[in-house]
Amino acid sequence: MGDLKLHTVCQSAHCPNQAECWERRTATFMVLGNVCTRHCRYCAVNSGHPEAPDPEEPAKVAESARRLGLKHAVLTSVTRDDLTDGGADHIARTIEAIKAVSPGTTVEALVPDFNAEADSIQRVIDARAEVFSHNIETVESLFPKLRDRRFTYAQSLEVLGMAKEMTRAGFIKSSFMVGCGETADDVRRTLEDLLAAGCDAVAIGQYLQPTARHHPVVDYVRPEQFEVYQAEAYALGFAFAVAGPFVRSSYRSEEVLQAPALRARLAPVKGA
Repeated sequence: MGDLKLHTVCQSAHCPNQAECWERRTATFMVLGNVCTRHCRYCAVNSGHPEAPDPEEPAKVAESARRLGLKHAVLTSVTRDDLTDGGADHIARTIEAIKAVSPGTTVEALVPDFNAEADSIQRVIDARAEVFSHNIETVESLFPKLRDRRFTYAQSLEVLGMAKEMTRAGFIKSSFMVGCGETADDVRRTLEDLLAAGCDAVAIGQYLQPTARHHPVVDYVRPEQFEVYQAEAYALGFAFAVAGPFVRSSYRSEEVLQAPALRARLAPVKGA
């Protein structure tokens, strides 16, 4: 990672699962720099004016995946409102580069909302990552408190719904945090909304305050409650769900690909 001057969300977002994931030959690359054009009250990634994208980054990420022998790579990015397509082409080219040099590596594309621009979403879908992911992040009632005002709950659901309509294979996935002041009913409604938008998979984790200036933790959710949330997601109809105190959006991402429904869905595409 260091030799190729790459960023990982594992490091930039202070994820507690770095060692576990890297040991399993999975990693989450953060492309398009490590400065976001939006400012959310829960996020440890810096906000401000990012530099121009590195045109060599797709090839560098692909080379890193090859050198590391990754079984699975998650590609995420900061939000880039300064770019006409929100960075969609850069993300798509990174997916395509990985597939070219490390065809055995599966990919999850964890993308920003692209302001719900259909062409940007379609460009990422066309790169054919196995998983298209966009995080809802929190329940609807807390959205205005936690998210940059340019994000809306409805728009995030719209992005997921558009991706579902566009994709021929693969899974649609989303993730959100708890412990920010939501209720169990809020969580259930969020799960229902994600399912209605077309999500096949969901991850739920505990919010951990990155620094003193970020939104405070309201509640440390007990492990038993996470078990309830996970069971509820499966009962509602999700093909894959994972919930726990240290779960993050890309945690156990590769296990999504073992869900029987996805394996059946991918088979004809891989044989094409």
